[in-house]
Amino acid sequence: MELTSALETIRPELMTVTRLFGMDESVWTDPPRYTYTACEEGGRYVIAFTDGTAAAENSTEIPSDPDPRVQALHRRRAARRLCKQTLYDLCRKTTGIHPPWGSMTGVRPTHLMLEALAEGLSPEEAVDRLVNRFDVLRPKAELLAEIALVQRQLPPPGDAFMDVYIGIPFCTTRCAYCSFSSGEIGSGRLVPPYMDALEKEIRACAGILRDSGRKLRALYVGGGTPTALPPDAFARLLALIGECFPRALEYTVEAGRPDTITREKLRMIHTAGISRISINPQTMNDRTLQVIGRAHTAQQVRDAYAMAREESIPHINMDVIAGLPGENEADFARTIEEAVALHPESLTVHTLAIKRSSRMSLENAPLPDGEMTARMVAKGMQTARKLGLVPYYLYRQKYMAGNLENTGYALPGHACLYNVDMMEETTHVLAMGADGISKRVFEDEGHIERAPNVANIAEYISRVDEMISRKRDLFLQR
Repeated sequence: MELTSALETIRPELMTVTRLFGMDESVWTDPPRYTYTACEEGGRYVIAFTDGTAAAENSTEIPSDPDPRVQALHRRRAARRLCKQTLYDLCRKTTGIHPPWGSMTGVRPTHLMLEALAEGLSPEEAVDRLVNRFDVLRPKAELLAEIALVQRQLPPPGDAFMDVYIGIPFCTTRCAYCSFSSGEIGSGRLVPPYMDALEKEIRACAGILRDSGRKLRALYVGGGTPTALPPDAFARLLALIGECFPRALEYTVEAGRPDTITREKLRMIHTAGISRISINPQTMNDRTLQVIGRAHTAQQVRDAYAMAREESIPHINMDVIAGLPGENEADFARTIEEAVALHPESLTVHTLAIKRSSRMSLENAPLPDGEMTARMVAKGMQTARKLGLVPYYLYRQKYMAGNLENTGYALPGHACLYNVDMMEETTHVLAMGADGISKRVFEDEGHIERAPNVANIAEYISRVDEMISRKRDLFLQR
């Protein structure tokens, strides 16, 4: 049965729904608290959930499309969305909790706003749809409408363009909340072989971009911390970018750790034509910096910003995190006041998300509660607006405090194309380096195919030819 097939692997998504209401995974152990029935009646999918004492039932029209493959995709999506919505309705009724993003569990809620506007709805009508259909709090839906307006003014993405991502998986120390595939640079013994493999992949991917017939849109060097590289390796990287990927609309280099920033590296960045960097304190409280494993002080952040201004870097982004362990609203307010003083061109306000693979998760660190974190996030928004910044992208993650969100703000004309493209998944991505994930977007068919690089640094070095081959297959074989 088509409906049964669409729902046979939905358990992880249902666990995400119950997590919105503060339930742990034990509600899904045998016997599970929640069970459902699903059937097709009169051209509609019908799904009912029960917890043994209460029940909820919903239905939706079964989608159709002349293309059998597209129809199968749309039907699967409709069935799974209906299943999650019905479980949400039951949990909402029995707990009385109203999650701020309603029944939305995806990481890219802006998608739904953009879809509504593309259908011809006005921003007000689109807000009403999200409030009524997904139970989203109106201020959150209005935030999405504001973001969508900014995104629609950017150079449009599409099949003719491709973004480039280059990953540098080295940091000076590992943050306690980090779940990325990056390692401490240590003695630096892995840097030379890594750079050799990366150069091979960069040169090959420049050919893939050329042979695909697409134009370079935005280039982003992330990690890890790219500025953790020694000066000679960092200079080599920037020279490769200039040679192999010229004429991007936008270039960004992460310089997240202020203790890795030197005047020499800033001059290299400026000379290479990189207009945007990120210097990310996360917090301006020294005590918290020690707790989360950041090997720098708040003063080093101030010094790095001053140095970047002196070296004529035109766009500096700052990342801060609400909900860090041991912090209260006064601590977060101190961080935000420092942001006002530094006056970055863009500011991303993150909500702490504790991934299972992070050290903080393993140590079960004490964290602010959801309500306090929500007030911190609101303070971040107020400060961004005080700085003249407008929201331009938003995404959500699992295990976020208060089921909140990460929002990027920027001065008018300073929205980061790469961030928008990644969050909305509207542009092909050619990714190089350990743990990079290349993506080919099939917009008409409504799906994305991926070619991931291995995450382990040593494995990446030894298997770089395989990584190149994966991308050739993805972008050039059809």
